[in-house]
Amino acid sequence: MRVSLLRAEICDIEELWKMQVRAFSGLLNKYRDYETSPAAESMERVAERFGQPFSAYYFILAEGEKVGAMRVVDKGDGSRKRISPIFIMPEHRNRGYARRAILEAEEIYGKSGRVVETVLQEEGNLRLYEKLGYRRTGRVEHVNERMDLVFYEKD
Repeated sequence: MRVSLLRAEICDIEELWKMQVRAFSGLLNKYRDYETSPAAESMERVAERFGQPFSAYYFILAEGEKVGAMRVVDKGDGSRKRISPIFIMPEHRNRGYARRAILEAEEIYGKSGRVVETVLQEEGNLRLYEKLGYRRTGRVEHVNERMDLVFYEKD
């Protein structure tokens, strides 16, 4: 199935926020991370990030249907590019959409000089990034008694 990225526009902020909250609600309930979870972010915070000149939001499309979204941070100063967040809606998971979306983003922004972080306890996420050639940096950030964030980079 073909996956493509569609750059979001300012009028899409509310839709992006609602999708993000729904996509991350399961993790929020599981890990109770009210400080950093995208499900706990306000629409104003998403709008703030949307307005950053180095930030771009994309809808992830599969056969023309919005199955998720991602944000790419590229400051254009030689620093590492970052994907945060990326999410697939619950009813569309485990079909390879996230992998294909990341590969699409790499076509736009380059395949190297990238960083991501993900929940250490979510083994499916770890496998996704490792299959795409990301390697652990060794940095792990303890968030709470239920979860940790692990950091990856790709050169």
